[in-house]
Amino acid sequence: MSSTHIFNVEMTCEGCSGAVERVLNRLKGQGVNEVHICLPEQKVSVTSTLSADQLLEVIKKTGKKTTYVGTQ
Repeated sequence: MSSTHIFNVEMTCEGCSGAVERVLNRLKGQGVNEVHICLPEQKVSVTSTLSADQLLEVIKKTGKKTTYVGTQ
């Protein structure tokens, strides 16, 4: 079953949000269904069958400071 997980990610520009989107989009079809990024709010929501911890590790690969907020 999919859940939507919300993360706060320190993103300052389109390049930052693009990097986050790229790492998550690599997992499309492997547990990630949808990715929504709100740059002004520095929020990333991911609809996925993966756990929050798994997604957190993936997003952290971008080098951005990331915190898990919760599920929607």
